[in-house]
Amino acid sequence: MRIQDEQLKRFVLDAGLIKKSDIAAVEKVAKDERRTLAEALIAHGHMTEDDMRRVESYVLGIPFVSLKNIKVEFDVLTLIPEPVARTHNIIAFKKTDKELEVAMLDTADLPAIDFVKKKVGLKILPRLTDTESMRSALRQYQKTLKDEFGEIIMKDASALKVITDESGEELSEKDLKKMAEDLPVVRIVDTLLRHAIIQGASDIHIEPAEEEVVVRYRVDGILSDAMKLPKHAAGTLVARIKVLSNLKLDQKRLPQDGRFKMEMDGQKVAFRVSMLPVFFGEKIVMRLLRESRSGFSLEGIGFHGSTLERIHKATRATTGIILVTGPTGSGKSTTLYTILDLLNSPEVNISTIEDPIEYQMPRVNQSQVKPEIGFTFAAGLRSLMRQDPDIIMVGEVRDEETASLAINAALTGHLVLATVHTNSAAGTVARLVDMGLETFLLVSTLRVAIGQRLVRKLSDDKLPYTLTKAERDELAAHVNLDLVLETLKEEKIVKDDATWNDIPFYHPKEKGETEDGYKGRMGIHEVMEMSPTIKDMVMSGKTGDDIEAQARKEGMLTMLEDGIYKAAKGLTSIEEVLRVINE
Repeated sequence: MRIQDEQLKRFVLDAGLIKKSDIAAVEKVAKDERRTLAEALIAHGHMTEDDMRRVESYVLGIPFVSLKNIKVEFDVLTLIPEPVARTHNIIAFKKTDKELEVAMLDTADLPAIDFVKKKVGLKILPRLTDTESMRSALRQYQKTLKDEFGEIIMKDASALKVITDESGEELSEKDLKKMAEDLPVVRIVDTLLRHAIIQGASDIHIEPAEEEVVVRYRVDGILSDAMKLPKHAAGTLVARIKVLSNLKLDQKRLPQDGRFKMEMDGQKVAFRVSMLPVFFGEKIVMRLLRESRSGFSLEGIGFHGSTLERIHKATRATTGIILVTGPTGSGKSTTLYTILDLLNSPEVNISTIEDPIEYQMPRVNQSQVKPEIGFTFAAGLRSLMRQDPDIIMVGEVRDEETASLAINAALTGHLVLATVHTNSAAGTVARLVDMGLETFLLVSTLRVAIGQRLVRKLSDDKLPYTLTKAERDELAAHVNLDLVLETLKEEKIVKDDATWNDIPFYHPKEKGETEDGYKGRMGIHEVMEMSPTIKDMVMSGKTGDDIEAQARKEGMLTMLEDGIYKAAKGLTSIEEVLRVINE
């Protein structure tokens, strides 16, 4: 339900909030701009959004609540998954046996209300709130593992049994399995996993030390301590995770790899498990892979302008190679899956060979490599060629054999997508030549090379500032600021007559909405197209630096320049871009 223009006009005039002459002028503006009266009043500074919410609350009879400094029970808060809460600005804050009260910035957001109703099976009572209340409540999702579950975990940890018998000998596999099913360790591991999902962690580290067990999460690319457990918990935790991953319980001297899945709030998450013997026991690292991700868009993961057009141009071809490059954890797989999602239609046969399969995609034939039985990338690629594919995705080009097969596939009428480990888009050429590929085959097939990194996104409470001349001069030594400014103007981010003096940048606000001022990650990219000039340079053996210089002359934004562009949009900070580029 939304407030009607006539209702709003009557109320603001009766309450003396706006003069009659002003309301007439705003009505004309609203008509000219095709806005509602409420939108026009806010846009032209007569009322704030929070003022309007209080008016709507009064006129429509929807209760208004303030959640500032109110602690919401974590079990109630997490009835709505954090991504949904942040996207739709909706917070569950009070629950009874039959009803759930939710605070919203827009009670007309019916899809959000329907989602919550289906999820919790309770009657939903919408309440209006203000922006600061919403931020305060959203911050409560950021509770640390120790703050929220520390007492429960430590209580369960104290009940864990030590994994040795009375004579000091290691227990048998049967006894280990029995202990791994004990309620305390089941609860501890379940809590660790669920909290990692809530926090948006990409990895969980469980590390045995001399006196304790350290649990760490990697969130937005940054690894930090989540909790410390007593030393005697190590063996039982390892046993529990081995049971979940179907690993050998009595094998402690060799590394082991496994995998298991769990579902939380309708979201399926796969955990890729790596066990490594270290001095004080076995270290566990679990990579979280959120499955069945679809609906990505290239724009949504950070591509724009000419970089976006170059990728679209490459995907319109039915043959050739599209390469994505960057270090481990730079989002290469997400970019490949996004391009696959774009190409996925009933008219094409798509086959992939991956290690591991990170996201399951409908209508895509995905195969997992198994080197231990001889099913390598090269062997898988040979088999795929007999499956009548139109589009092939190779998880990683690691050696000359795989590279040669990928080139051959591209030459024989297939579109090939793959990743390779280099530091830049231009560096992919040198890397493939080093693998032993013939340059004439490479320039005949390579369409674009995409280099990328992931940077953290700023929270909404970021702090604005303007670059000084000295700071601009320092940046200009490494960045084509004229090209970045021209890109901002072309994409209508800034006015046509804007200068760097008019464009604000932002610092993160620590201890604000989030602990470090950042929330989530996004890509910074460079997309190098194989132009005729660059093809000639590759054939004549020019260096990666020479090729990059030519690509820049042809209008390529480097990753650093794309990062500055995104910092100018207020999406990230310059210091974050420099941190990632210099790693």
